[in-house]
Amino acid sequence: AVSEEGAGARIAASDHALDVLGGPLPEGEETLTLAGYGNAGAIADEDLSIADMMQYAIEDEYAARAEYEAIIQTFGVDNPYSNILASEENHIALLEQLYDAYGIKAPADESSSHVLIPDSLLEAARTGVQAEVLNIAMYEEFLSHELPGDVREVFEALKAASESHLKAFEKQVDRLS
Repeated sequence: AVSEEGAGARIAASDHALDVLGGPLPEGEETLTLAGYGNAGAIADEDLSIADMMQYAIEDEYAARAEYEAIIQTFGVDNPYSNILASEENHIALLEQLYDAYGIKAPADESSSHVLIPDSLLEAARTGVQAEVLNIAMYEEFLSHELPGDVREVFEALKAASESHLKAFEKQVDRLS
């Protein structure tokens, strides 16, 4: 939920509550110069604007949600996928609220064309490990740039969540190996 607090707003998505200043992005930071989709695009992009970072972040969260939904459906499993899926929903909500705060329309979810269904639960867990490693690397790259405080805070929260997801997938790999 977003609540008004003076010039900014407070955004909350069940496991995060962050202050958002909003307003226009700094000059030149609103331009999209995309080099791909999600974390792969972010890692390949040599000229990241804040708008690029926000787009790559939401694309990566969309892709994770779609992947975990497909794994749950294909293999009829619950944990850790259902818990992480709920977390991905919260991450998307955080990013959508950040988009709203800056007056930018969030991109449509086109992640279905990026989903690959693993052949086994062990492969799914290994894929989860790799996805979270790349997601963390993406957020580390973003955090190496000068960012508005609210954007930095959202990226830090999402990176921390990915570190937690990574541990869950690593445990899953160990359990299934």
